[in-house]
Amino acid sequence: MSTERLTPTAYLILGLLAREGPSTPYALERQVAATLGNFWSFQHTLLYKEPPRLAALGLVTETREPEGRRRRVLTITPAGVVALAAWLERPAVAPTELRDVGLLQLFFMDLASDDARLRLAQAQLTTHRAKLAAYEGDARLERRQGRSGHGLRTVEHWRGATLPMGLLYEQAAVEFWTSVADNAAGPDAASEPSAPGVTVGAQRGR
Repeated sequence: MSTERLTPTAYLILGLLAREGPSTPYALERQVAATLGNFWSFQHTLLYKEPPRLAALGLVTETREPEGRRRRVLTITPAGVVALAAWLERPAVAPTELRDVGLLQLFFMDLASDDARLRLAQAQLTTHRAKLAAYEGDARLERRQGRSGHGLRTVEHWRGATLPMGLLYEQAAVEFWTSVADNAAGPDAASEPSAPGVTVGAQRGR
C-alpha cells in the first residue's frame, strides 16, 4: 500500500495512536490542544474526518464503546505502524510556514500612525509574553516531574522534544516586538525594527 496520499493530519493521528494507544477522536483533540497545537495549526474537525479514510486504508480500526455514549475508539493497525515508521524515516524538506497577522500589519505600518504601530507592538508583546510564561511553566513542570504512564506520554514529549523551540521562538518574538515598541516614535520606526540580537545600526551596515 502506498502512503503517498496520506496527509500530515493522518500521520499526526497515527503517531498519537501509536504513542497513547486506542483513543477516541475527542481524546486526540485534547492531546493536540495541549501539545501539537502549539506548533501545528490545522482544523480540529479533521481529527473526526480523517479516521474513516485511515480505516478504509487499513491503517486504523474503528470500534464503538459498548456502553454510554458509544464513542468511536481508534486503534492503529500493524500496517499503520509500518506507514508511520516509513514516514518518520523520510526527513521533512518543506520550508517552514509562518503566517503571522501581526507581522502582516507591521509590514504596512508605514501607511499608519506611530501610535498605531505602538499599539500593535504592545498588543503583540502581551500575547507573546503570555505564551512565553505558559511555556516556561511547562518547562518548570518538566524539570519537577518524572516520567508518567499511559495517557501523558504525548504531553511529556511536547515538553521534552519540541518545547525548547517554542521557548526560543517566544523569547525572540518578545525581543523583536520590544524593539518595535521602543522605536515606534523614531524616524526609522516604520521600516527598521531590529531583529533579535541585531541592532538597527548593524542592519544598516549590511
